Amino acid sequence: MTHRASNRIGIVGGGIIGLCSAYYLHKAGHRVTLFDQNSIADGCSFGNAGMIVPSHIIPLAQPGMMAKGMRWMLKSTSPFYVKPRLNAELARWGWLFYRHSTPEHVERSIPVLRDISLLSKILYQDLAANGDLEFEWQERGLLMLYKTASAEHEMADEAAVANRAGVEARVLNSQQVQDMEPNTRVDVRGAVYYPGDAHLNPGELIRSFVAYLRREGVTILENHAVTGFEKTGSRVNSVQTAQGIYPVDELVVAGGAWSPSLARLLDLSLSMQGGKGYSFMLRNVANNVRIPAIMLEARATATPMDNGLRFAGTLEVAGTDMTVNMNRVRGIVQSINQYYPDVPVEMPEIDTVWRGLRPCSPDGLPYIGRTERYENVVLATGHGMMGLSLGPATGKLVSEVINGGADSMDILAFNPDRFA
Repeated sequence: MTHRASNRIGIVGGGIIGLCSAYYLHKAGHRVTLFDQNSIADGCSFGNAGMIVPSHIIPLAQPGMMAKGMRWMLKSTSPFYVKPRLNAELARWGWLFYRHSTPEHVERSIPVLRDISLLSKILYQDLAANGDLEFEWQERGLLMLYKTASAEHEMADEAAVANRAGVEARVLNSQQVQDMEPNTRVDVRGAVYYPGDAHLNPGELIRSFVAYLRREGVTILENHAVTGFEKTGSRVNSVQTAQGIYPVDELVVAGGAWSPSLARLLDLSLSMQGGKGYSFMLRNVANNVRIPAIMLEARATATPMDNGLRFAGTLEVAGTDMTVNMNRVRGIVQSINQYYPDVPVEMPEIDTVWRGLRPCSPDGLPYIGRTERYENVVLATGHGMMGLSLGPATGKLVSEVINGGADSMDILAFNPDRFA
C-alpha cells in the first residue's frame, strides 16, 4: 500500500531513533510532530559512548552469555547485572533470551546486523558531509583490548567471524597496540582492531538534529508524555497528551526503554528490558587516547571526545529504574587503570555520572517495521547498546516503510510481532 507524501506523522520518543526517523520523514515531505516525555537532552543517546560500530555483528543473545551473566551477577562491581525482582515480563524476556542464545541464531543475525550497521555508517558519512548537521565525525576504528589468554582466544574467534562476514578485523599484539597509541601507555596482551568503525560526540549530534529539525519546521514537543491513543478498528487516529490531542495519519513508536508501556496503550505486547549504562567524562586529558576502545574484561569503553575522554560501561537490567548504582561506576573506574596506567581516573561525584537505559530485546535484534494489528503504526525500538550506531539506518527504514516498503534492506528479521 503506498502512502501520499505530506502525511501527518506522530513520532513518540525524542532519542536518536526518533530524531533520525523525523529527519528522513521530513526529507520525504511529511509533516512531523515529535513527542518526548522529558527534555530531549536527558535522553539515552545523549551521554553514551559515541561509537559507530559496524564491527558489532554478533547479537547479545549468544551461546555462553547466560552462564557469564550468572557469574557476573554475584559481584556488585561487575559489568552485567540483572536486578532480581518478581516480574512476569522479566521472566519471559529471560526465557526468550535463553532460547535465542544458540549458534543458529547468531548465524542468522550476523548478515542482518552487518547490513543495517553498514547502511547506518554510509548515512552518517552523508550526514557529516551534506551540511544539514554539525558534529565531529572521526573514522579511526575501534580497539577491542584484552589482558587474558581466554579473552584473546574469544576475540580471535570473533575476528575470524567478522572477516568471514566481510567486516575487516586485525589481530594485534601488545606492541602493535602501543604503536597505535603514541600519547599514552596501554597495558594489554593484545587487541582486535576494526578499522571500519567510527565515533562522534552524541550530545553534539542530538543538539544539531534538534536545531535542524526546528529550523525546518518540524514540531518538537518536549515534556509531552503520551497518555493514550485514539483508535478506530485497525487505525490510530490521534496521540493524546496532558497538553492536548494531536491527530495523526501515521504513528511511529520510538520510545526506547519506555516502548513496552507505549505498546501496552496500543494493546501490543513488546518483550523488552531497559539495560542501564553509566558514563562520565575526564576533561583536558594530557596524554589522551586516540582510538576508541572497548576494555574487554571490564566491559567498559573509552572514547576520545571534546578534548577529553568519555568512559562508559555496565549493562544493568533494571526495568526503567534510573537510580545510579555507584558500585557499578566504581567497577568502571577500577578497571580503566589496568588498561591505561597513565590516565589518572578518580571516582566521579554521583551528580556528574550520566545514566541511560538501553532498550534490550531478548534476541539482540531491534524491532523495526509495521505491526499486524494496525495499518498505520510503525515500531522502531529495541536497539540495545546500538541505538546511536543504528540510528540513521533505522530512521531511513522507517521513512521507507511509511512510503510503501523498505528498499534499503530486508527487515523481516526485525519484525515487531515476532514474539507476540
